[in-house]
Amino acid sequence: MLILTRRVGETLMIGDEVTVTVLGVKGNQVRIGVNAPRDVAVHREEIYERIKREQAEAHGAGAGPETDTQAQDPEPE
Repeated sequence: MLILTRRVGETLMIGDEVTVTVLGVKGNQVRIGVNAPRDVAVHREEIYERIKREQAEAHGAGAGPETDTQAQDPEPE
């Protein structure tokens, strides 16, 4: 893990297109701003985990016996 020190108003770059700027610090909370292209998803970790969990549940619900049967090799005649 790379650990950096930044002050309010300072920015760090991730690649060529993503910037993270420290907007403010109040107590133990840090406000940050993220500038990224629209095709780059930016989420808080807890939201990202929820999205992944919901996607896994939706994918699991779609797999029924029909899908399992189709994946098997046909019986020889």
